[in-house]
Amino acid sequence: MAPAYKLTYFDGRGLAETSRFIMKYGGIDFEDCRIKREDWPQIKSKYPFGQLPVLEHNGKTVNQSHSIARYLAKQVKLAGNDDWENLEIDAIVDTFNDLRLKIVAYFYEQDEEKKKTILENLNKDVFPQYLTRFEEIVKKNKGYFALGRLTWADFCWATVSPGFDMITKVDTIANYPELKAVRDKVNSLPAIKKWIEQRPKTDF
Repeated sequence: MAPAYKLTYFDGRGLAETSRFIMKYGGIDFEDCRIKREDWPQIKSKYPFGQLPVLEHNGKTVNQSHSIARYLAKQVKLAGNDDWENLEIDAIVDTFNDLRLKIVAYFYEQDEEKKKTILENLNKDVFPQYLTRFEEIVKKNKGYFALGRLTWADFCWATVSPGFDMITKVDTIANYPELKAVRDKVNSLPAIKKWIEQRPKTDF
């Protein structure tokens, strides 16, 4: 019997890894479809808005990484129990994305001097501002990002935060024990640990 879900993304962790983590954690059988960058221009028009990742289920296709992850989280009890709890989770995940977009600017900048300026700003202002606040939030929530328990916000953090080190070339959260503990907590979950050991080795 074919898997109930098909998740399509490039051959990397990127914007699809949170959803992969959630499905592995919840024991959801899915097809992990990976597209090579060189093949993308020829097939881009087949996908909603020409974007990845997309999730296919029962003949329907949906894009938007956070919408997909949020839906899957509800299937495996990693979401909130009411609208307000879900709002708390969404707020922190959207803040992760705010930080991610500031980082993406570094990767897309072609001018080396401008890249240097962006990196200096990230290290001096952006990372300290966000990471200090995140550290406080996790401490307040008893070791988690929201609701005082494991949610998909923690999974999102575990998959997004390693990307920081690709820029800084150091352990960016080394001085933030609460943030490191959240990531370690997620990565040590049996299903996640197994997935990390078995998943394809990719650059991003």
